[in-house]
Amino acid sequence: MSYEIFARKYRPWKFEEVVGQLSVVRTIQNAISSGRIAQAYLFSGVRGTGKTTVARILAKALNCADGPTPHPCPDRERPCQFCKAIHEGSAIDVIEIDGASNRQVDDIEPIREMVKYKPAFTRTKVLIIDEVHMLSTHAFNALLKTLEEPPPNTVFIFATTEFNKVPATIVSRCQHFEFRKISRKDIINHLMEIAKKEGITITPSGLALIAEAADGSMRDAQSLLDQAVAFSGENIGDEDLKTILGTIGQDVLMRFSTAVLDGTPEAVFGLVEGVVTAGYDLRFVFGKLVEHFRALLLVRSVEKPEDFLAVSPEGLAALRTEAAKAGPEDLLRCLLALQQAEPGLKYSAAPRIYFEAFFVKLCHFRKIVPLQDLIRDVEALKGAPAVPAARTAGPERQAGPSPAAGPAAPPARPAPAKPEAPAPKDVFARVLENLAVDRAPLAAMLGQYSSVMIKDNAIEVSFASGRGFFVTSLQDKDMRAVERAASDVLGREIKVRFAEENASGGGPLRPGRELESAMKDPAVQFFMNTFKAQVLSADQVPAGRDGAAKGRGPTEKDS
Repeated sequence: MSYEIFARKYRPWKFEEVVGQLSVVRTIQNAISSGRIAQAYLFSGVRGTGKTTVARILAKALNCADGPTPHPCPDRERPCQFCKAIHEGSAIDVIEIDGASNRQVDDIEPIREMVKYKPAFTRTKVLIIDEVHMLSTHAFNALLKTLEEPPPNTVFIFATTEFNKVPATIVSRCQHFEFRKISRKDIINHLMEIAKKEGITITPSGLALIAEAADGSMRDAQSLLDQAVAFSGENIGDEDLKTILGTIGQDVLMRFSTAVLDGTPEAVFGLVEGVVTAGYDLRFVFGKLVEHFRALLLVRSVEKPEDFLAVSPEGLAALRTEAAKAGPEDLLRCLLALQQAEPGLKYSAAPRIYFEAFFVKLCHFRKIVPLQDLIRDVEALKGAPAVPAARTAGPERQAGPSPAAGPAAPPARPAPAKPEAPAPKDVFARVLENLAVDRAPLAAMLGQYSSVMIKDNAIEVSFASGRGFFVTSLQDKDMRAVERAASDVLGREIKVRFAEENASGGGPLRPGRELESAMKDPAVQFFMNTFKAQVLSADQVPAGRDGAAKGRGPTEKDS
């Protein structure tokens, strides 16, 4: 006998065998029981979720010898002639066509003519069109009238993986059912039943690997199990599955997260070399690392992470041990950074360098001191009592204590050392990281600076000589974005100025040399001193036609 693949051998025979589509099945069964059968159905969803299978079971339910019934011939060994013919695809009144290969209006015309006649063999004529979104516009238009007023005892069933491509005029004439992705737990349970019936030995972690690779498609999961049996025989090992599926092991992901959480950037280069040598695509590895850090965050945040993760008990224990190295805030920071960096890796001309540089940077994340902690340390220093400095004895004074003096006072405890303020470059680097969340191109351009200084409530950023063009094109909204990011980082209102080193004439490029000139102007100084004003911006005022400003200055005396 010819071999029958698992996807065909274990295809559901009745509604109760359909996995993961309870709401769809129950609605159709209730409609059949109450006699509320629609003229047309539209089944949409990803591949391998049971759309065509449910369409065939519905055809059997409408044409079973005991039907219409929501439970057509439960015994597949002794079905009625109608259910058997429909299951084998030999029923002349149940027609299944492929929309991709019959998409023109000339292909639809014979169907329109055929449905005009009564069923010859069964009770109800059923027309199933798979991948219906592939039909041309003219073919859809040819179906409209027939679909709206079909002949008696005729039911249309459409299936599609791209619902958005089906015209609204078709959708409005159908009952729409959405087939959702099948959960990993349901896939694992179904594969376990197949393994028992077939005498296959496979570990729970191996089933989890197949379910993860299937991505919600039961047909894909059955095909992968079939492929694994062909590769390994009836005893399927996890390593064989990793080879077949091309997946990356949890141990490799653990080594990456260990390098990040332990702060060992030197380990990154060897790990990247290992995955590249093994033939993995770095974009694929990066995506798996995003999922891995999500798993670590889940383990650190919820009581029962096994409800959200398809992982073996051993794998869950390893995740718990790894997640214990950091707090939820650190794991969340790493996860968000990974998500933000993923598009950059996709479009990078040198993915390996991008990958290595990013993970080296990620290894230093835990060294970042939160701004709240710095502020708390500063406030603690402000509240500490001042310690007077001890006087040093002069050459004329006695070395020992005076006989009349009391016992010597204990030496004063030294004041705690003040924490070193973060370097200006480190502060501006955090400003650029904050800015990159919403304005990544702007942050990348400003990252070409050469030096930075922080003075009171202003950050002065300098660019190398000849690189002033980086900021001359900045608009006002760009400046506001930079100053907003700086204010968020430092916790107070900050102004940012840019300058070019050794620029002719000197002075800042942005917001302009006009601001510096204005601050030196006596009239401006008089106005600021009188009204306690603050200069927010300065623009060049064109000179009058006579070339001289009119009016009197603040130093003129009234006559």
